[in-house]
Amino acid sequence: MSKMSLQTKVRETIRKYNMVSRGDRVLAAVSGGPDSVALLHLLSGLRGELGLHLEVAHLQHGIRGEDAKQDALFVARLAERLAFPFHVRDVDLPRMRLERGGGNLEAMGREERYRFFAALAAQRGIHRVATGHTRDDRVETLLMRLLRGSGRGGLSGMAPVRPLSSSRGRGHEEPLLVRPLIEASRREILDYLQGEGLEYRTDPTNMDLASLRNWVRLHLLPQLRERMDPHVDERLSQSADLLCEEEEIFAEMARDRLRQVVRGRDLMRGPLLQEGKALQRRLLRLWLEATLGDLGDVGFHHVESALEFIDRGPAQGRFPMPRGWSLVKAYEAVCLEKKRQKQKAICYSYGLPQQGELVIPEAGMKMQSSCGSFSSHLWPQDNLEALFDSALLPETLTVRNFRAGDRFQPLGMQGHKKVKDLFIEKKVPLAVRATLPLLLAGGEILWIPRYGRSKVAKIGPQTKEVVKVRLVAYNG
Repeated sequence: MSKMSLQTKVRETIRKYNMVSRGDRVLAAVSGGPDSVALLHLLSGLRGELGLHLEVAHLQHGIRGEDAKQDALFVARLAERLAFPFHVRDVDLPRMRLERGGGNLEAMGREERYRFFAALAAQRGIHRVATGHTRDDRVETLLMRLLRGSGRGGLSGMAPVRPLSSSRGRGHEEPLLVRPLIEASRREILDYLQGEGLEYRTDPTNMDLASLRNWVRLHLLPQLRERMDPHVDERLSQSADLLCEEEEIFAEMARDRLRQVVRGRDLMRGPLLQEGKALQRRLLRLWLEATLGDLGDVGFHHVESALEFIDRGPAQGRFPMPRGWSLVKAYEAVCLEKKRQKQKAICYSYGLPQQGELVIPEAGMKMQSSCGSFSSHLWPQDNLEALFDSALLPETLTVRNFRAGDRFQPLGMQGHKKVKDLFIEKKVPLAVRATLPLLLAGGEILWIPRYGRSKVAKIGPQTKEVVKVRLVAYNG
């Protein structure tokens, strides 16, 4: 293929996907391999026409020793010859993997590259980061993810344009990752380089069949081309295009719907479970991503098990998630909490005079009490206030948290009721039960703020003096 025809294809790809705007500062990611070398030369030829400012970045990953150092030197000289600013970063991926106790080197390398690009973009005012991914890379990725059981989002991966930070939605004023060679085949790239007499570096690890991508490229795809037809790559790339376009629509629908199933930072169980299973998965993943920052460790089985826990698990409970997080369900609300070391159970008890104020640090609240003559305007305004006959109370009351086996005599009922049963009926979260202050007179529970009032010391025709108690928030 001639230089002009490949340039025309790249030009049309850039325009088709609106990859750049005039005046954009573009960072070309160049490894030294054939694809990235072709990318840099093609962008160099188009920069005047497109009004671009080009810079070059290279990550020296430390995997292949001296060969990797020579790759960096080759790219540095190429950038110098073309008069583009050059940026390099050295990392030692094998050492990083050892320190982390294992991991996939390819994935770690990708993570480090994009972290490097993001930092450069922030420092240099970069608008676009261009990579040399070709149609072959896209097809290989599609097949790899299909074999791994990915859903539509994974199968539509390697989009022509996406936010540099994959956890951000399109529309943010963030740098975009663009792939100007995404519609060009690797064969076209090699023919272009040969026709122009351009040198490039080769990576011998690309022939290692232990790598799934290499196996797909060197073994599976050649068999598919022979068994089906030589143009199977084009059809697979078209499928990726369709999936990508549909994924954008479905993702936008899910983002809109997410607002209906989230309250504050909590995911609401009822609205979530009203949706179909496919949308439940999307909504849960979006909500998890908003908290975790990315879904790098969250797989299909995590999402399916979490949905099962939300739907059929106990009314209150915890479910382990990756990176030391837990899903915490408290009836209809689900939140994410970082796992904590097991803490000693909270246990407190304080005295409260009939006239005074008590700070309860364990609950982040304080209880205020006051005495006075009874009149109708003293009746409680809400469930955070209670009124008692002073003559039927001891001089000092007790404020403490819930204990197993607690019972009280509900106003308007005969006999006693377990406080635990009241909490279950009122759907009081476990965390609230543990710290909620209860008001007692001797051994009798008088008041459970927000949830229940005892018949003990109730106001009657003979009441003259009353004690009014109110619970308020206390921030220290």
